[in-house]
Amino acid sequence: MTPVPPATICVALTGASGMPYGIRLLESLLGAGCRVWLIYSQVAQIVARQEMDLLLPGNPAQAARELGARFGAPDGQLQVFGREDWNCPPASGSNPPDAMVVCPCSMGTLASIAHGLASNLIERAADVVLKERRPLILVPRETPFSTLHLENMLSLSRNGAVILPPAPGFYNQPREIGDLVDFVVARILDQLRVPHRLMPRWGDDAAS
Repeated sequence: MTPVPPATICVALTGASGMPYGIRLLESLLGAGCRVWLIYSQVAQIVARQEMDLLLPGNPAQAARELGARFGAPDGQLQVFGREDWNCPPASGSNPPDAMVVCPCSMGTLASIAHGLASNLIERAADVVLKERRPLILVPRETPFSTLHLENMLSLSRNGAVILPPAPGFYNQPREIGDLVDFVVARILDQLRVPHRLMPRWGDDAAS
């Protein structure tokens, strides 16, 4: 039986290298028909500009309009929330998303989530997802990792989170950076059970 994609996915972008993964994930989720709740940090805005020459507006409504138009999403499919919007749905366990992905995930954000802090909406939303036993996927920034980073990851894994380092494989013979990005995003979508055609699966001759 083909898995049904989750109705609502919360995507958080933090100030870590790897913004192309997060933006491609956003595009893929919207393309798959998922409703997306998007949150991003102030530093994520800087990283998006640096790595992709992408302007993430500070106004949530403007961001929803511009990103929705960029990816062809109908009105209402994408909602963007401010970092301190404590009245929005992902801030409460009474209205959690079906799953949450922090991509890219800074070590500061990862540590805060591991220790149950909730000083901003990203941390609070992740805390809600964990306590409600919903899938939480963290895509950490580039290597290396300190022992403290690894201990925080282990703690989160023991509490039900999935740690998904952006380490692409090469068995599909990638030819450009976009192929490497798609490999990682495909693994995230697999964890969410969202169907995709980003790359051939192992044993398949080509993506259908």
